Amino acid sequence: MMTSRLDQHFDYRLQVMNLRAARQQVLATNIANADTPNYKARDVDFATQLRRIQSGQGGFSMAQTHGAHLAPSSGVAGSGGTKYREVVQGSIDGNTVDMNLEMARFTENSVKYQADVAFMQSRVSGLQRAISGQ
Repeated sequence: MMTSRLDQHFDYRLQVMNLRAARQQVLATNIANADTPNYKARDVDFATQLRRIQSGQGGFSMAQTHGAHLAPSSGVAGSGGTKYREVVQGSIDGNTVDMNLEMARFTENSVKYQADVAFMQSRVSGLQRAISGQ
């Protein structure tokens, strides 16, 4: 019973952190493909996915599109949770990555992830102090 209460206590924040980590992967892929012809920038619809988590539907999951693919694990970014970004100014080669925008979003997401980590560390240390009677 105690384990399940602890799981519930941390589950929401953990799902949010997983969502931020998945978004970081998507943004990093965009940055890595900035010079790839016809590459279309993607992003995670964070607000929609957060509402899914809050409503108890959990995060989004990957789609297994080929029999040789590994089975997806829950809560990881994939085709079901990403969307193509609206093109602000496309390039001649069809690439829609705006490096300034990608770097800004990557940095913002990274800062928010670090804040989530600090929050979780604070919660854990608070529980440890309570358990030890401090």
